[in-house]
Amino acid sequence: MIFLCYWFTWEGKKTKITRCSTGNILYCYVIMLKEKALQENLIPFLECKDYTVSGERYSVLRNSMYDLLVTSPVPKDLENYYQSDAYISHTDAKKSLLDKVYQAVKSHAIRKKVALINSFSTTQKTLLDIGAGTGDFLQECLQNNWEAFGVEPNLKAREIAKNKNVILEKDLSFFANQKFDVITLWHVLEHIENLEIYIQTLKNQLNENGTLLIAVPNHKSFDAAYYGKYWAAYDVPRHLWHFSQTSIQKIFEHISMKVVKVLPMKFDSYYVSLLSEKYKNGKMNFFKSFWIGFLSNRKAKKTSEYSSLIYVIKNQQKHTEIALKPL
Repeated sequence: MIFLCYWFTWEGKKTKITRCSTGNILYCYVIMLKEKALQENLIPFLECKDYTVSGERYSVLRNSMYDLLVTSPVPKDLENYYQSDAYISHTDAKKSLLDKVYQAVKSHAIRKKVALINSFSTTQKTLLDIGAGTGDFLQECLQNNWEAFGVEPNLKAREIAKNKNVILEKDLSFFANQKFDVITLWHVLEHIENLEIYIQTLKNQLNENGTLLIAVPNHKSFDAAYYGKYWAAYDVPRHLWHFSQTSIQKIFEHISMKVVKVLPMKFDSYYVSLLSEKYKNGKMNFFKSFWIGFLSNRKAKKTSEYSSLIYVIKNQQKHTEIALKPL
């Protein structure tokens, strides 16, 4: 089958759809209509500042139907908003106390993530990590006998990963003809512009009984409500979408996928609160941050609204319930 590339003009912005054959171009168009629905009937929710790079202010708008928040506007040069040493996921920096806290939490989280994927029953142990950063998660996967691959658009992060003998590709198109048992996006989905098209691509690259793992911040958490416009996980304009459990479930239903398990990331409330305190008061307050993080986790025991959540997602037609322990 011959695959073509199509360009649509979508509200003044060109959107490229790849891997659409002449037989499924209508289906691709329907996907775009669904994505447009995510950005309709938006009402003001709050105004946030970019504390990492530009100092600019952005609107965060609410889609009530999906319980989804949307950043507006999206800068045309969005890639430039990642060009900062303060954007720590693209570095292995341990200069400041905040850097050291981040790296310590990251190391603990990586071990938990690998334990999670090791709990899956897979045939070939093939894994694709999207937004792989400096490659630490993939390095641990390789050491656990996974055939692991990664995508990372940031050149500096790819070079750091290469020094760890982890080779990352620039974009997903490199793996267009491959399928995987597990695809992971650890705090990545909120960065994706053409959301519906992208998740359809993820579905296409999963094996039939494969597992998609999505970790994203949760705007319904107590720490999000407490810090409001200072909540660090809004991270405008890099975070384009701000998800809830309802929005994740509804969006993946569009492509016949189902959330089969939701797991908490309990350490995130502490780190996010630490950064939020800095944004709110101009300095870090470890005691206050720890208390808010603790309260957020304690309240979430009843509400399940943790600061960040991991969604275990599988195809609706054939999925298997998985017994998993919280991270």
